[in-house]
Amino acid sequence: MVKRLNVISVCGSGTVTSSMVAGKVKDFLAERGIKVKTVEVNPGGVEEQLASGSWDLIVHTSPLKGKYELPTINAVGLLSGIGEEEFFGELLETANKLMG
Repeated sequence: MVKRLNVISVCGSGTVTSSMVAGKVKDFLAERGIKVKTVEVNPGGVEEQLASGSWDLIVHTSPLKGKYELPTINAVGLLSGIGEEEFFGELLETANKLMG
């Protein structure tokens, strides 16, 4: 069985930073046998994605506009390098829970 996660990556503009974060999430989980599909949006685009698709997780570097039923992980540590290990630890723990 191929493990697959659908991840929404959120940054202020929905472009550069969220693409970088999505890439790091994909690479990290791919090394652990989990395929990742991502979409990059700004905080205003989260609701639309949740309404239109099936998503498992939100990673974000900007504050989110609301509370969501799926897990959210603050990814600011990927930008500063401070807290990066904690982010990846939380990401792996959450991915494993979601995979059952």
